[in-house]
Amino acid sequence: MSSNSPKFNLRRITRRSAIGLAGIGVPSAIWAAKIEPDLLSVTRKDLTLPRWPKSLDGFRIAQITDVHYRPGLDDELIVKLREAVKAESPDLIMVTGDFVINDPSSLSEFAKAFNGISATHGVFASPGNHDRWHCNVSNIKKEIEGIGMSYLHNAGTNINIKGENIFINGLDSVWGGHPAPNLAWNGHRKDTPVVSLVHEPDFFDNLRSAKPLDLQLSGHTHGGQCRVPLIGYAPAKVKFGRNYIYGHFEKDRSQLFVGRGIGTVGLRVRFACRPELVILTLRSA
Repeated sequence: MSSNSPKFNLRRITRRSAIGLAGIGVPSAIWAAKIEPDLLSVTRKDLTLPRWPKSLDGFRIAQITDVHYRPGLDDELIVKLREAVKAESPDLIMVTGDFVINDPSSLSEFAKAFNGISATHGVFASPGNHDRWHCNVSNIKKEIEGIGMSYLHNAGTNINIKGENIFINGLDSVWGGHPAPNLAWNGHRKDTPVVSLVHEPDFFDNLRSAKPLDLQLSGHTHGGQCRVPLIGYAPAKVKFGRNYIYGHFEKDRSQLFVGRGIGTVGLRVRFACRPELVILTLRSA
């Protein structure tokens, strides 16, 4: 078996979770396994984008990533997520992949759980590596679009808000699929701000050097899933998520935000790394 195969890496992540759980002590292990995975947090951050229209100053995007929905285990967490999204009332919602872990049947359960989550200007989604490893492409599109989300798979769209054009696109998974930036930027109009959904954050450097990119939204890393308290160190790294593990990054005129995600891979544990709904308020320069 290749060291890059999905099954190999999933087992490796599982072992890392187990090692981390074993190393933090019994009380902490109980917290990590029984409490923290359901402690949804809301991170609110202002981002100033040089090309963002003045008339849209204060526009709010909710980012949801890495749900890895486990029917029967994540139900309480998803209820909290739905309530938090409703309370925040974002202008736009972006779902940046990994709807499932490894069971394709959970994709339809994910769709049922997310049905009705909405925003004023729509909900957009792009795939993650687990979605592409375990689910049929046409089935992903069917399930996602069946609940009213716009599915962006190497595709983009212009949306008009208050007379201003914004270009939103989504790439295929870097690890699980075949990202095609030329296709994703097809239809982009010069000087129109670009918000791009890309599951794996490390593709940021490829994109920003090749395409006009104002903001990339990513997940994939889970913020480390289990971190060292106080210093925030994440011992476990994942392919295509080693350079940008969590938070806000800015290079030249392009910016990246990497969310911690909602769900888990391997053991259902989190430590010093709570599940997260991200609310980004976009500011004009």
